[in-house]
Amino acid sequence: MLLRRFYYDGLAQASYMIGCHATREAVVIDPHRDAQLYVRAAEEEGMLIRYVSETHIHADYLSGSLQLARRTGAQLLLSGEGDETWQYRFAEGEGATLLHEGDVIGLGKIRLEVLHTPGHTPEHLSFLITDGATSVHPMGVITGDFVFVGDVGRPDLLETAAGLSGTMEASARDLFRSLQKLRELPGHLQILPGHGAGSACGKSLGAVPTSTLGYELLVNWAFKSETESDFVRKVLEDQPEPPAYFAKMKELNRDGPPVLDRFPAPQRLDAANVASVLDGEGVVVDVRPATDFAEGHFPRTLSIPLGPDFPGLCGTLLPYDRPVFFVARDQRDAVDAARDLAFIGLDDVGGFFDPAALVDWAASRGPLQAMVEVGWEDTQRARTEEGAVLVDVRGSADWRSGHVPGARHAYLGTLQLGVGELPRDRPIILYCQAGKRSAVAASLLQATGFEDVRSVRGGMSALAAAGLPIVSE
Repeated sequence: MLLRRFYYDGLAQASYMIGCHATREAVVIDPHRDAQLYVRAAEEEGMLIRYVSETHIHADYLSGSLQLARRTGAQLLLSGEGDETWQYRFAEGEGATLLHEGDVIGLGKIRLEVLHTPGHTPEHLSFLITDGATSVHPMGVITGDFVFVGDVGRPDLLETAAGLSGTMEASARDLFRSLQKLRELPGHLQILPGHGAGSACGKSLGAVPTSTLGYELLVNWAFKSETESDFVRKVLEDQPEPPAYFAKMKELNRDGPPVLDRFPAPQRLDAANVASVLDGEGVVVDVRPATDFAEGHFPRTLSIPLGPDFPGLCGTLLPYDRPVFFVARDQRDAVDAARDLAFIGLDDVGGFFDPAALVDWAASRGPLQAMVEVGWEDTQRARTEEGAVLVDVRGSADWRSGHVPGARHAYLGTLQLGVGELPRDRPIILYCQAGKRSAVAASLLQATGFEDVRSVRGGMSALAAAGLPIVSE
């Protein structure tokens, strides 16, 4: 049996290729939009991709299942479970086969038995894997967003992201019952989850790539809840705010994700184009390191540095109906940024500006804008002497666990909606957990016209060293 795992750090997302060496056939489960990655892997392994499937209608990335099925001619297999309120709407038109509890995907002596494991979503499936060439006993289960290492999939997204009100508690109860079904399986089973640490599809995912059911029964908090009501309460409390783009992904993945022929390849633009882009419908994102942005940047631009948080932050802050332009160190960084955006369906990329454009702008238009970073001592001084307003941009759960006395709370994901509540005649000082997201937030406020915006270096992580108090709710 072939078992190959693919992991995309940008969204902490895992997909899998299961294949039979005897028949040279494989299935790919939960692919992202880089179809070439799976095609190349199949060629390396001498496999033909016969089936493409997925565990559920995803919220955190644009599914590549349809794209890969079209690319390879593979049969598309989608969940037929769940009720009529949440079903794949493109399945029939694409000739997809609908999967139900007990169905089997056969690849020679390899069997993938379909388990209906609702809770994260009503239609969610898991795949129980048996390598018949070695044993009649199953060896693992692809759990998607049902069970993670150390956590389970959040059951609130159908309500908080997709807008189906009154569903989160019922989903949490479904999730509890699905966990009881899993308890009945052998403890030696490998747990092959769809996400790792950093994903917003749960609240405390582990960084270890795989686990076993036996180990999860010992350590995973979700299996320790003795009653259904206790589990429901615990699984719904302190879930992080879902990124704004989750609603868009749910809609597109349900109705039919757009197929991408190739990733955008942004071309370099001259400095002469900067003004027209800034004055037009485009959004300019500076993907350089935050230190480079702080030293000098174009006005009205957002700082979202390339890195593991890049796709999620872009999905949180960027609109889907406007073209995106980059400021990047070189074309390679611009191409990487465009690829990351394509994974969440932001395909309209207009080009990029490099550091030479910044130099030309400064020579012809005057000084570039700068971003101020301060420590906690300077922050406290500014609050006392300048009446500075301190704003915590972390999520609600982090805020409740502990924050600086007298600070305001304005979650980064909704900060744009609340700019009217912030004064423009005093300094605005922003902080987060470590300083990265407050710098992004500072660029957002600066782009909307705030003149005196500062970001706290090190965020809450540096607070203890400064000897400042913390209050909690």
